[in-house]
Amino acid sequence: MRLSDLKPGQTGVITKILGHGAFRKRVMEMGFVRGREIRVILNAPLQDPVKYALMDYEVSLRRSEAALVEVELLEIWKHAATSADLAMECREESEPDADPIPLRKDKIINVALVGNPNCGKTSMFNMVSGAHEHVGNYAGVTVGAKEGTLKYKGYRFNIVDLPGTYSLSAYSPEELYVMRYLREETPDVIINVVVASNLERNLYLTTELIDMNRPMVIDLNMFDELKRSNANLDYDSLGKMLGVPIIPTIANTGWGIDKLLDTVIDVFEMKNPDTRHIHVPLNPEIERNVTAINRVIKGDHAISDHFSPRFLAIKFMEHDPEVEKMLTDAPCYPTLMQIRESAQKSVSAKLKEDMASTISADKYGFIQGALAETMEGSIVKDEKTTKIIDTFVTNKLFGFPIFLAIMWLMFWCTFELGSYPMGWIESLVSWISGLIGRLMTDGPLKDLLLDGVIGGVGGVIVFLPNILILYAFISFMEDSGYMARVAFIMDKLMHKMGLHGKSFIPLVMGFGCNVPAIMSTRIIESKSSRLITILINPFISCSARIPIYVLLVGAFFPAHGALVFVGLYLLGVIVAVVTAQMLRKFWFKADETPFVMELPPYRIPTMRATLRNMWSKAEQYLRKMGGLILVASVIIWALSYFPHYTATDVPADFRASALSEMPASTLASQTPEQIDELIATEYQQSHSILGHVGKFVEPVVRPMEFGWKTCVSLIAGSAAKEVVVSTLGVLYVGDDDAEALSQRLKTPSKITGEPPFTQASALAFMVFVLLYFPCIATLAAVSRETGSWKYTLFTLLYNTGIAWVLAFATFHIAALFI
Repeated sequence: MRLSDLKPGQTGVITKILGHGAFRKRVMEMGFVRGREIRVILNAPLQDPVKYALMDYEVSLRRSEAALVEVELLEIWKHAATSADLAMECREESEPDADPIPLRKDKIINVALVGNPNCGKTSMFNMVSGAHEHVGNYAGVTVGAKEGTLKYKGYRFNIVDLPGTYSLSAYSPEELYVMRYLREETPDVIINVVVASNLERNLYLTTELIDMNRPMVIDLNMFDELKRSNANLDYDSLGKMLGVPIIPTIANTGWGIDKLLDTVIDVFEMKNPDTRHIHVPLNPEIERNVTAINRVIKGDHAISDHFSPRFLAIKFMEHDPEVEKMLTDAPCYPTLMQIRESAQKSVSAKLKEDMASTISADKYGFIQGALAETMEGSIVKDEKTTKIIDTFVTNKLFGFPIFLAIMWLMFWCTFELGSYPMGWIESLVSWISGLIGRLMTDGPLKDLLLDGVIGGVGGVIVFLPNILILYAFISFMEDSGYMARVAFIMDKLMHKMGLHGKSFIPLVMGFGCNVPAIMSTRIIESKSSRLITILINPFISCSARIPIYVLLVGAFFPAHGALVFVGLYLLGVIVAVVTAQMLRKFWFKADETPFVMELPPYRIPTMRATLRNMWSKAEQYLRKMGGLILVASVIIWALSYFPHYTATDVPADFRASALSEMPASTLASQTPEQIDELIATEYQQSHSILGHVGKFVEPVVRPMEFGWKTCVSLIAGSAAKEVVVSTLGVLYVGDDDAEALSQRLKTPSKITGEPPFTQASALAFMVFVLLYFPCIATLAAVSRETGSWKYTLFTLLYNTGIAWVLAFATFHIAALFI
């Protein structure tokens, strides 16, 4: 709670000062420090200000100022302290890792990780918090704030991994997000993660954080790369010069993490001797005007008590749109405008440069000077390997063939290598199904377990190895740095499509899952390119569609599996490209946003990171098996089981019609009892709730020879594309438990003599699944990232329409040649 929430007579204990700058310094000098008791004496006649008792003297604060002081009621504070002591005693006597009772608020440290893209923030976050966020060797992996916690030496760290940003100028979504977070959430300590081997570029963001005047620690990450170079950095002296302690770490191995956390605690407790506030020197002409604006902003406590006046002054001089928005309604805004206009004329006349360029040059000059005093030798990067690899992978002759070869290898391994563990899992599922079939007596429960649970979930879980192989390839390309090169070689082609080079990264991420891929479009600065990328991303075949492809390719095209896979993925890309060109031509204006993207050095992905990423995807897949797909399978089974009919319930006309259509081979090979059972099963499914729904919409897909069961599976796929397979398993495997689903789909029905799929209809079905509307989670992501339901409706209708047209064409063309 805040100090302003206390009522007269109540006593609280100060836990944090949330204010900033002069206010924070003033109240702390008056005794407003953590752990100090403060009591409310009375309110002024108009309820503002309020008189408080603190350290045997009285002080008055406005409510707006008291709202910047966080407190805890004295009785709650004492109870928490006693409970913590008791918990510590119990912990010493029993298990050392037992969780203590919740900590007092002054023992909770809110930490924000801030740094350039690809600086290792997420690796640091994973190492410290134990989370399993994705790490990639290119800009834009973290597209939102990730939160984690850590208990360390009696403190609880609430850690937030913010998106990577090169500066705090509000021009891109990441920069705006980080700036607003630091302004609104006021973390206790900022950990500024910098790359040890690229300090000059990374420290520019550090100078902006210094302008903010927030408690901060610099994490000198990837220190091993610096040690391998010819440079020797006196980071202690550099930290003293910057007024920020610098701690070297290696996030991938965890080296230096403990010392980093110890330093965060010291900074939080204001015990670190290196912590002091400095002013990054600017050109005297600019400094004079920044000081003038700073002085005006300081006079408005509604602004200066919450944010650094100097930071706002510098950003205001740079015409930062977010700062402009913050200051527009302030009473001092006309005065600020006069000072800035005068400064612009003066700087332009004397320095012959615009304000932003001069400020950037001054800051880089300060960084160069600081490094010149603290670094011996130069950082010689081992670029030989990178140059050799780039000679081939970015070459205009070899670049595209190499990329296509990697894509083909990825799909070949997904299908061919994945078939072996897939067979093992399939055998296990069949063994479990046979065991339950032998041990349980006939009835609804047995049908539910065999047809609903095992027929649905078991039919999907067998594809886990294929998905893991796909993610292993994607993870390797991202972690190694190759993905950034793909964006580089694709930029010109993407530009011709009406997109941006950076659009290619979200599109490739779509091979894994469309939801995070759509979220990752935030790395694209251009709004129109970002929207187009979002709208075409569902055409990129996600891993959830792999079970459908593997099922049908294995059944109908086993000799050409990799070719069919590549063809489907290429078709999705082609449709995405054509759609992008149409959107750019008819809806969005031309986009001339420059392509600026860091090409990081190649790094060998660690086995630990790759396996952790694979396990994370496996865990998500298994959770989906035990959650969404299990529930969907049970619902599909129930809808196909009720109302339930037996052989005696089958009308005579239906029986006569079924017998007249039944193949002679079935009549000759089956006993009368078996024939009655087949007719009863067919009547049950076609007259169930699910049967009525399927037959209602069947005419829409009948031109591709999709039956009503196939139609139902497509509808069920709106929850998750894997549910298409589980639905087919529930509806088809129940006809003959001894046959696997893939075999059943190409086996003629004993009732009609026709198989559920032919090669032509199977190919058309895969095309339809590739292109029709995405799952609900993806539609929600489209709505959230575009901020409009109209784009969501467009995705729903346009994608399904394109899917129908191309599936229709595929079926009839394939029927001519197959």
